Amino acid sequence: MLNRRTFLSQSGQGFGAMALATMLHDETRAATNGVLQTLHHPPKARRVVQLFMAGAASHIDLFDHKPMLDRHHGEPSDFGEHVEAFQNGLGPWMKSPFAFAPYGENGKRLSEVVQPLGDCVDDIAFVHNMVGKTGVHSQATYLQATGFQRPGFPGMGSWVSYGLGSENENLPTFVVLPDHRGYASNGPKNWGAAFLPASSQGTVIFPQRENPIEDLNAKAEFVTAKGDRDGLALLRELNHRFEEERPGDSRLEARIRSYELAAAMQLSAPEALDLSDEPLHVLKAYGLDRAGATYPDQINAPEEEEYFGRKCLIARRLLERGVRFVQIWSGNDNGFPRRNWDSHEDVQRDHDPLARGMARGAAALIKDLKERGLLEDTIVHWTTEFGRMPSSQGGRGRDHNPYVFTNWLCGGGIQGGISHGPSDEWGYKPLDRNHPTQVYDIHATMLHLLGIDHTRLTVRHDGIDRRLTDVHGHVISDILS
Repeated sequence: MLNRRTFLSQSGQGFGAMALATMLHDETRAATNGVLQTLHHPPKARRVVQLFMAGAASHIDLFDHKPMLDRHHGEPSDFGEHVEAFQNGLGPWMKSPFAFAPYGENGKRLSEVVQPLGDCVDDIAFVHNMVGKTGVHSQATYLQATGFQRPGFPGMGSWVSYGLGSENENLPTFVVLPDHRGYASNGPKNWGAAFLPASSQGTVIFPQRENPIEDLNAKAEFVTAKGDRDGLALLRELNHRFEEERPGDSRLEARIRSYELAAAMQLSAPEALDLSDEPLHVLKAYGLDRAGATYPDQINAPEEEEYFGRKCLIARRLLERGVRFVQIWSGNDNGFPRRNWDSHEDVQRDHDPLARGMARGAAALIKDLKERGLLEDTIVHWTTEFGRMPSSQGGRGRDHNPYVFTNWLCGGGIQGGISHGPSDEWGYKPLDRNHPTQVYDIHATMLHLLGIDHTRLTVRHDGIDRRLTDVHGHVISDILS
């Protein structure tokens, strides 16, 4: 395992001496604690916020309107080919339970449950021909989060953290805001560092909990500020001695860095998470104008609006304070009643509140970033592990559809107001099956906008030069501004 110092000194492994010598001649500088001392080309973006819908959000019920389903609703589904369903989701064609309407200058049709995003469609590029490799949640989530469909690989935020470093030494480079009910499939493995330096892993914050960051502040009454400082100083000295005896162990460097960062975060993180200085109109835009509200046991829109909106507002506060990558999750792991997007039983019951909560928070975030001049160099990326079938399951639900689904991006060098790569007339597969979009292409495009050539940010692990995009990936030039 390589740390930053040995990594930069070993030729032929990732960015070794020869690779560094042959970089492009631009002088765009990366942060000093990132492995990239010089970016490959001038970046359009500096930071990323990723919105991940756990459980597989239905493209055809949110962003990809299919009139054919309206016309043939209830008729036996005929795909014209053998279809491998995940469960028993090959019932009759099923139209969306939600009405669609046009928005923006180009008349992009959106579902009523994501109506708030209608104000933002002229800033968004929709990619409707995404394909996956599996209909299994855990593997598909890994693929979208890490570029591989098995454990043991770094999350995208870890690659960005490793390559670019931090813009604020008092806050983590990569922050994860999970669903308030718990983790999605794979849990922390989605944002782990794997074979990258351990310091590049995501830092988890639950902003709605009494203790948002575990173990940041001791609760014992005998702990004093002076004692805390003295203890940290002693730990720092002991760790540095230990590090000198064991050079090249990134775990120790990360542990030292974690103590240093924790000390800084004791002051900076509470301020970033404190929304008391936000004006009322901003809180209202994010759905946070119901202080002290209680919610029923059933999944409901006001609760989703508050919790997802809170994460979106905190994401904005983190981004403007120099956090490089923020990942926001909607939905936790499988269970009953449903608390995620895995709507096998009833799309309307599950997607309605989740989508309304997501759309209000995401729209507020986009507008807020734009008003503050941050959207122009911030990528907002919406994703999920796969889509859902145009045929019905059990009358009102939809089965898994890894054969086509939707992602969307905006800001940070993305051309807004466009739809790229249509799905077919049913929303079953890409219209052009020979030229789909894969997650590797999305990842390559995002790295490109950050000033990184995805083929050149590599780390040798188990004898292979590993990268986020594996051996795949093409920049989607059609969606760049």
